[in-house]
Amino acid sequence: MVIFDLDGTLWNSSVRIAESWNIVIEKETGRKGWLTGADIEPVQGKTMNEIADIIFGEFPEEERYRLARRCEVFENEYITKTGADLFEGVEETLKQLKDRGVQMAVVSNCQEGYIKAFLDSMDMWKYFVDYEEWGRTMLLKADNIKLVMERNGVALDKGIYVGDIQKDSDASHEAGIPCIWAGYGFGEIKDAIAKINSFGELPGVLEELGYI
Repeated sequence: MVIFDLDGTLWNSSVRIAESWNIVIEKETGRKGWLTGADIEPVQGKTMNEIADIIFGEFPEEERYRLARRCEVFENEYITKTGADLFEGVEETLKQLKDRGVQMAVVSNCQEGYIKAFLDSMDMWKYFVDYEEWGRTMLLKADNIKLVMERNGVALDKGIYVGDIQKDSDASHEAGIPCIWAGYGFGEIKDAIAKINSFGELPGVLEELGYI
């Protein structure tokens, strides 16, 4: 099974997230244009509470999480309608992997409903057999990776994770599987088993590693 991170690996939704959060922030606080896509990219991959601590750090804890939850709910609705930018070659490569019998899933530290917004808006349901997110289980990414594998009867030596930041690699190793670094994404990984510079390189790397 190939398990994917979402932001920075399959798509870039930073601008759409900033747009949606700014609508809620203006309604709740009166501030206009608080965030840009450049503000969102560095926090992609963190849990939603960690993101709230960074973006709304000036507010008391209860207020920052309340505001973040409102932003998350609206963000899901917004992105379901607008979609976001798939990285080059994503759909063609996913189709190729599915045609070759590769099981695929998505695991992200996002809020509940965000992966569904991705799957709905980009018509991606046909490629993935499962997904899990921090907001639904309140579990760390490593635990959600293991949960998805267990749920689908996948042994540890048959699983691999694809992500773009060091936290992705840390989580995959904690779960007991290796990580491929999506080098075109938002960060760096120092201990990945392999690196892809574009999504289209993935099938070749998986074949070299013996996963297909």
